[in-house]
Order: sequence, then structure tokens, then C-alpha cells
Amino acid sequence: MQSNVRPHIATLALICAPINRRQQIVAGVRDSFSAGLGIFPLGIALGLLILQAGLPWWLTPALSLAAFAGSLELLLVGMIASVTPLAAVALTVLVVNFRHVFYAFSFPLHLVRGRLAKAYSIYAMIDEAYAISASLPAAERSAPRLLAMQLSSQAYWVGGGLVGVAIGAALPAPVKGLEFALCALFTVLTLDAFRSRREIAPALLAGASVTVALIATPGAAMFTALLLFVALLLARHAITTRRPAQEPARQPAQEPTPETVDA
Repeated sequence: MQSNVRPHIATLALICAPINRRQQIVAGVRDSFSAGLGIFPLGIALGLLILQAGLPWWLTPALSLAAFAGSLELLLVGMIASVTPLAAVALTVLVVNFRHVFYAFSFPLHLVRGRLAKAYSIYAMIDEAYAISASLPAAERSAPRLLAMQLSSQAYWVGGGLVGVAIGAALPAPVKGLEFALCALFTVLTLDAFRSRREIAPALLAGASVTVALIATPGAAMFTALLLFVALLLARHAITTRRPAQEPARQPAQEPTPETVDA
């Protein structure tokens, strides 16, 4: 009897596996919609800035594929247009993208299997992907869902850049204030992450870190704020994990025995 049941179970598992994977991919694409509302317009801003800086249009998809980082690409447009020295470009890249080092501490990269898939997931570990992944419960995370979300995010970015190139070629005059699109996107991601987690302490620590960094090192405020924020989070983690160990264990209340009741 068992020999007849096992083949049916194996066949059912093979049928359900692609369906489950397809559902996870659809869920990953759906997860990217909220970030795509900011990524796509930001890509349009990148295409417009490249044309307004007098650079060739093909630089838009080239930057979107070679350096998949929105804030860095917007900075590189001005640096390329002004022929900034390579050493200054390298230092800017290090300071701006140094935050991705801290993303790796909690990004669920261990779910992704295969060298190629893992390499792409590391390459596409942008701010929006990290924010979406952090908002998902651990039980709902999976490699197909994660990769589908990252691929969709890059599609929004590359597609938005090409649309921006087309719009820029049709506009008679340059558009002012496009640089604010990046700040607006980060603001939306921060509010969304705070609303999903409801943790006040990390938000206060982040605000304090930024304030100190702007006062102490205004030229490298982001780099200093990240280091200070991580130090404060580690200190908070050490304090919160030490408290339960220091608190004495409470003795459970003893139920009254017949002897104590009689007394």
C-alpha cells in the first residue's frame, strides 16, 4: 500500500512546486509596485538630467546596468559632465554606497541559491529592495520572491531612464528641481518602514546620528551618520540583551496546601 502512495506523493510535490514558485514570483513583482512608484519617476529624472548635462543618451541605460544605485548615478551625472578626477569619483562612490555594507547584515541573502542568482542579488541590493525585504515577515521571504522583486525594481529603473531620455529629447527647455526626486523617494521609504515596524527608538537614534554628523562632519555627513547609527544600534542591542540576564528569576507562586489552609 505504501509503495503505491509514495509515487503519488512525489508526483503531487512536483506539480505543486512550480505553482508555488510561480505564486512567489508574482508576490515578488507585487511587492515591487510600491517602490516602483518612486523608482520609475526617479529613472525618468536620471534620463532628463543626462540629456540636460549634454551627455549621450546611451549613458542612461549604461549607468543603470553598470552601477545600479540611484543616488550614485545622479551624482555621477554631474561629476562626468564636469570631468571630475577619478580619485574624487572613487571616494564619492565609497562614501555614498558604504551604507550597503550594513544592509548585508540583515538582508536575507542566505535564501538565494546558486552563484549567479546570489551574485545578482548582491548587485541589486538597493535601498528599495532592502526596505521591502525588511518589511516582510521572515516566514514569507523566499529566493523567487526576493529575486523577482529585485528584477522588477531594476526594470522600473532602466525603463524609467529610457522614458526620461525620450521626454528630454522632446522638451524644448530643461526641467529644474529634478534632484529633489531622490530625497522624496527616501522620505517615502523611511515613512513606510516606520509605519510597518512601529519602532520609535531606531528612528530617534537615526535622527540623532544625522544631527551629530551634520554638525561634526558636514562634508561627509552620510558616512559619519551611518557609522554612528550602527554604533548606537549595537549599544542598544547589547543593553537590551543584557537586561534579561541580569534580572533575577522570579519564583513561581506556590499554591496553598491543605496544611497552610488549616493553619
